[in-house]
Amino acid sequence: MTLSPARVPGTGPGSGPAVRRLTATLYGYAFLDDFVLLYPVYALLFSDTGLTVWQISSLFCLWSLTGVLLEIPSGAWADAVSRRLLLWFGPLLTAAGFTLWVLAPSYWAFALGFVLWGAKGALGSGALEALVYEELDRLGAADRYGAVMGRTRAAGLVAVMAAMPLTGPVYAFGGYPAVGLASVLACLLTAATATRFPEHREPAGEAKDVDACREGPGDGTGEGLGDTVSDTPGDGWARTLRAGLAEARGNRSVRGALLLVPAVTAVWGALDEYTPLLVRDTGVAESAVPNWLLLIWAGATVGGLLAGAGRRLGTGGFAGLLAVSAVAMAAGAWVRTPAGIGLVALAFCGFQLASVLADARLQDRIGGTGRATLTSVAGVGTDLTTIAVYGAYGVIGSATTHGATFALFAVPYLVTAALLAVVGKGAGEKRTGGRRAARAARTSGSRARP
Repeated sequence: MTLSPARVPGTGPGSGPAVRRLTATLYGYAFLDDFVLLYPVYALLFSDTGLTVWQISSLFCLWSLTGVLLEIPSGAWADAVSRRLLLWFGPLLTAAGFTLWVLAPSYWAFALGFVLWGAKGALGSGALEALVYEELDRLGAADRYGAVMGRTRAAGLVAVMAAMPLTGPVYAFGGYPAVGLASVLACLLTAATATRFPEHREPAGEAKDVDACREGPGDGTGEGLGDTVSDTPGDGWARTLRAGLAEARGNRSVRGALLLVPAVTAVWGALDEYTPLLVRDTGVAESAVPNWLLLIWAGATVGGLLAGAGRRLGTGGFAGLLAVSAVAMAAGAWVRTPAGIGLVALAFCGFQLASVLADARLQDRIGGTGRATLTSVAGVGTDLTTIAVYGAYGVIGSATTHGATFALFAVPYLVTAALLAVVGKGAGEKRTGGRRAARAARTSGSRARP
């Protein structure tokens, strides 16, 4: 028996109650996971508790570092045991952290809460994508993965936008304890929703055979070698980790997809934390800043919803998407006017679409059993790049305006777009050469006939 779920015969990519159940659970999970009223005010909670700017920054670093350290081990764990179990357990960790924050607010309580929050993120990263892709594949709907995950990200952004206007009244009613209680309840509902995920696979420790995709000698396809999994859960975890990393080493297309995810996702994901400063730098009133932020998040939401149509983009089209988005962000940030925020929103729409498409490309290229492991590897690359962007922004932003800093961070996207354009052109020339050779062979064969 293999770890790959068997496909259900007779199921189409766009119909069936099983697909509807999966996507409804997924969208509900994503919405509740981000419907956290603490999001807009937790930095204020830290400041009101007496923390300095340096202490608050150290908490953010601890949060990111926790994710980096746990990302790959948790991905291998998701491949070795139940992915649904990790998606259920993770929100409970966040609920415990939020409870600590409001019941015993202090630096060390905040630090422990961020560790728990980072662990939750690591448990879900990789496990969610792997579960959704393999369940869709089992139902014959793997081609819908990009559209489904785009809507999932949109659901999360809608939850953030819905939580923002509610935070003020709840805070006015009961202060931070009321906001914290509402956030804990959202985490508990998220965990309850995760129990509704279908999962038709066996943990690695219970399986006997694993089709580990590794590149055979000279074939470049990443297929060929088999492996055997031990009956013990510990050995299963280690074996899935090794199998996943082996696929990345042996398959060039998987390596390229792994590198593309952080190249597309990390920069704009880190810049999102600085959008309030960018908006305020345009001269709008403090009270109007949230309204302009809603415009930016609305742009990102639309980008997620466009993922289904975006799957038709080839490598050249993907490169063009990145280039146009980068130019829009640079121009919109550089002018330092409220109207420019509309261009930034357009850029975030493109970057969100590109992020979903990059993840879909990675999932399509993974052929082995270590899907969650490899997705977590991409997550680690994203986390490390994000930390680097935070550091670079601190240096650059201290020497110039936020608009100029945003414009400068458009350069990595232009570089990535140029590299993809070269790759796409090379692939196109290779296909053209292959077609010419095939025509020449057919012509030669026809002339040789008596």
